[in-house]
Amino acid sequence: MSVDKSYQLVPGTTIFDADQSAKGYHLNQFCMSLMTAENRALYLADERAYLDAWPLREEQKRALLDRDLNAAMREGGNIYFLAKWGATLGLSFQQMAGSMTGMTEEEYRAMMAGGGRSVEGNRIDHAVLDAAYADPTPPAEHATVTGAVFTSHVPAIGAAMDHGRTEEPYWKPLFEGYAYSRAWLRENLPDVIFLVYNDHATSFDLSLIPTFVLGTGAAYPTADEGYGLRPVPGIESDPDLAAHIAHSLIRDDFDLTLVNEMSVDHGLTVPLSLMFGDVDAWPCKVIPFHVNVVQYPVPSGARCFRLGRALRKAIESYDRPLKVQVWGTGGMSHQLQGPRAGLINREWDNAFLDRLIDDPVGLSEVPHLEYVEEAGSEGIELVMWLIARGALSDVPYEDAAASASDGPGADGPGGSDGGRVEVRHRFYHVPASNTAVGHLILDNHPRAQEPAEGAH
Repeated sequence: MSVDKSYQLVPGTTIFDADQSAKGYHLNQFCMSLMTAENRALYLADERAYLDAWPLREEQKRALLDRDLNAAMREGGNIYFLAKWGATLGLSFQQMAGSMTGMTEEEYRAMMAGGGRSVEGNRIDHAVLDAAYADPTPPAEHATVTGAVFTSHVPAIGAAMDHGRTEEPYWKPLFEGYAYSRAWLRENLPDVIFLVYNDHATSFDLSLIPTFVLGTGAAYPTADEGYGLRPVPGIESDPDLAAHIAHSLIRDDFDLTLVNEMSVDHGLTVPLSLMFGDVDAWPCKVIPFHVNVVQYPVPSGARCFRLGRALRKAIESYDRPLKVQVWGTGGMSHQLQGPRAGLINREWDNAFLDRLIDDPVGLSEVPHLEYVEEAGSEGIELVMWLIARGALSDVPYEDAAASASDGPGADGPGGSDGGRVEVRHRFYHVPASNTAVGHLILDNHPRAQEPAEGAH
């Protein structure tokens, strides 16, 4: 089913949702530019010229030039952003609000002084609401999660590729471990990759530390992390699917930060390079999803696993027949600081891979302390793999607190939704610079689909 947007039926009301935000992005950013005295003076000196310097549609420019706030709202404007424009013109909030009602300024002021507008006669017509819910038939087509890819995202791997060192004895065994993966991906190319990674103090410094960031913009450039730009393309995203996912996850009580502009670092580009090789453009859309694992408190494995389950629900409710892969990146065991720097734990890493396949519910309950003690301070990145694992069909949408004893194939609240996963490839290598590299590919087979034969 599609997400519920019945709020659009409230009369005389425009709800600023992701669709409106995308439609009015540049309009609202123009309004934000008026927060400096210099720009306000430039705008008032020549409004048309100032507007023409922004990538606005003519309808948006005309709405502002005509002082038509209703038209500006239809064009994606939000009242709190438009208030910056109104303030530049010397308008009060009451003057702006009143201009949208068809009343004179004096009439609107008198109405407010008399107690404001009554809600009577301003609710949704029940017939309109009933008609909106009259046909609950699900869409004939919907998006599906076709598989998950798990991989480390070590920056030195990207450097080895960028500098032509992949055939050197140190690096060759690692890249051979991804040869099958590249062939598999060519045969199983998705329409969209939902890529879970962590920013490494690149787009998010200590002035802003969001826990979960969903990229809802159309495109994101590659970041310069201090060593110069990698010679790899930025990503083209799918803002419509991202907006749908945002709506669904937030309605399921996951508090996300939505970001339209940021650069993406090695946490995202290295996995793409490993799986696609040297390309001029990534061959599918990529939706970036950042998880804070740099500054504590960081989200638990259980929280990430629950988010993955809600993510599959969101993807499968999208009414376009897209093939979506979910990638979990980071890890495996490594520590980059302090006297324990260089820590690697092969036994723990491989046990993690075993449990990720066979006991993801139980694995999700592993506490932060075990990650840090056994896998190193930076090994906490592995909680991100649980988002991708939770998005597969052998675990349920609901009942986040299900007992770890209810495995992925069990019946009951912690059991399966009826699907299954298939291991297509597994690889482990030590070291890549300071890090143990782990890699896993799982095909996803929803309930009505039988798995293909064979695994590598």
